[in-house]
Amino acid sequence: MDLVAVDIGGTHARFVIASVAADGAIALGEPETLHTRDHASFQTAWEDFREMQGGTLPPRVALSVAGPVGGEVIRFTNNPWIIRPALMNSKLGVEAFTIVNDFAAVAHAVARAPADQFVHLTGPDQPLASEGTISVLGPGTGLGVAHLYRAADGSYRVTATEGGHIDFAPLDSIEDAILAHFRKSHTRVSIERVVSGPAIGPIHRVLAAMEGKAVTEEDDIALWKRGMEDRDSLAAAAVDRFCLSLGSVAGDIALAQGGFGGVVIAGGLGYRLREHLPVSGFAERFRAKGRFAELMAAIPVKLIVHPQPGLFGAAAAFAAEHGVTA
Repeated sequence: MDLVAVDIGGTHARFVIASVAADGAIALGEPETLHTRDHASFQTAWEDFREMQGGTLPPRVALSVAGPVGGEVIRFTNNPWIIRPALMNSKLGVEAFTIVNDFAAVAHAVARAPADQFVHLTGPDQPLASEGTISVLGPGTGLGVAHLYRAADGSYRVTATEGGHIDFAPLDSIEDAILAHFRKSHTRVSIERVVSGPAIGPIHRVLAAMEGKAVTEEDDIALWKRGMEDRDSLAAAAVDRFCLSLGSVAGDIALAQGGFGGVVIAGGLGYRLREHLPVSGFAERFRAKGRFAELMAAIPVKLIVHPQPGLFGAAAAFAAEHGVTA
C-alpha cells in the first residue's frame, strides 16, 4: 500500500511517498521539502508536490501537524495555513487520511523504528521496553511531549500531550536567575521557555550578566553554532546549561508519565546535540530525583536518529489507524 506522508511545521512542509507492506514494514521514498511561505495553502503545496511526482499521487495521506488536532479546523501557530479535515477527501482527491500531532507522529516512529535508529544516552544500555510506557520529548522551536504504551501482545497506543507547557522548576541559583529573567516578560514560565531552541539567547544573557559581561543580540542559530563548536566559552556554557535543564525536564516527564520503559529524546535540536548530551550533565540531572534516583537510573534513555521521524511516524499512524500493522 502506498500513501503520501506529510510533516508540516511552521517553516517547512515535507512530503514523501511511503509504502506500507502487508507485514507493516514501512519504507520512505525521497522526501521533498517545501517552504510554507511560498504556498498560499496546504492544497497548493499538495498540488506542487503532485506535479513533482508526475501528476498523480496515491489516494491516501497521513499528516503530521505542529499543533493540536481535532475539531473542524486545524490552525498552525507559525504559518497561516488552515486544514479542514471534513474537506480532505474532496479537496485532495484522496480516499483515506490520518491526521496526528507532530509529536504523536514521533511517538509512532519510536514504536516502529528499528533498534539501529536509536543512540544510547544514559541508564542501562538495553533496548526500550517491549511492554510498558515510553516517554518521548524533544526540543525544537518549542518542546514536544508525547508517550506510547506497548502491550504484551505487541500492539501499542500513542497519546499526544501538551507537556511542554508545565511549569519550569529551577534546581540551582543559575536556574533561579534564568527563571527571574523569563518572569520579566512572562507571568508564568513553562519548561518550553527554557528547553527549546529560542532559549539559548536568554540563557546566554543570564550567564553573561552573572559575569558582568555585555553581550549583543545575535541570531539563535549562530549562538548555538558557536556554543556547540566550543569556540566561545560563554556560549558553550549556555549549551551545557541547556543540556542540564533538558536532563531535569526529561526526568520529570518520565516520572509524570510513568515512562519507566524508556525515554526517547527527539526533535531537530535534540539530534544536533547528540554529541553533547552524553558528555554533559544531562544524565546526572535526569537521575537527580531524590528518593527516586535509583528508579531513574534503571530507565534506558535513547536519542532517535531516524532522518525523518515525522514522516515515518505519520505513515505508521496511518497504518495503525487503518489496520495495517506488524
